[in-house]
Amino acid sequence: MERSSTNLLGAPVQDCQDGAVAKKATRGPERERRREDALSRERIVEAAIALLDANGEDGLTFRALATRLATGPGAIYWHVTNKSELLVAATDAVVARTMGEVRGSTEPHEAIHRIALGVFDAIEAHPWVGAQLSRAPWETAMLRIYERLGRQVEALGVRGRAQFTAASTLLGYVIGVSVQNATASQFARRELAPSTSRVDFLEAAAARWRELDAREYSFTRNVAAHLLGHDDRKEFLAGIDLILAGIAGSE
Repeated sequence: MERSSTNLLGAPVQDCQDGAVAKKATRGPERERRREDALSRERIVEAAIALLDANGEDGLTFRALATRLATGPGAIYWHVTNKSELLVAATDAVVARTMGEVRGSTEPHEAIHRIALGVFDAIEAHPWVGAQLSRAPWETAMLRIYERLGRQVEALGVRGRAQFTAASTLLGYVIGVSVQNATASQFARRELAPSTSRVDFLEAAAARWRELDAREYSFTRNVAAHLLGHDDRKEFLAGIDLILAGIAGSE
């Protein structure tokens, strides 16, 4: 009878103890896995993009990022080593999204226009992207753009070494003009009074051009009138067409 009592009482107690030990043993790793799943690299990159858009590169710190994500800096370092790696990842995310949104076309000229405008608009919306592309042209983000442009150059019938020259020229123009436009827009927003319109700004610039020394700046004075009322996007595409015309003429 005593033996039976021991078995009946002992087994449940032991089962409860074993269960408690098992929970303690698994609770830590499971909780850690859930934290890692919740704080993914993708979430960190998206938060970084938001900070960069709002405050520029100087505003992107691991402390600000940790505050935005409601976590500790250590948890972020688990996914991203440093700020440079985060900038590369954020730039690649924006460019990958942009290239994904550019609809395909069977006509190379139209496809190049769409790719170029996609990059133009992305850098306008995220000026830090242009700075990062210029700083690290060997990273994946730049290669994504280069690949898309290169395939259209190939579709134009360009062959041999001319492919490299044509695609590289297009890439340099697209990135260079996009960065220049975004920089000018940033300057206007930062330096000009809120009441200053685009028309007022261009009229003032054209007036300065017309007042330049006629001997030293004869061409600039002559084209001053064209500065007024010009459309940045149309001028950008007109430059693309000049390059494409040169490519066609060299075949």
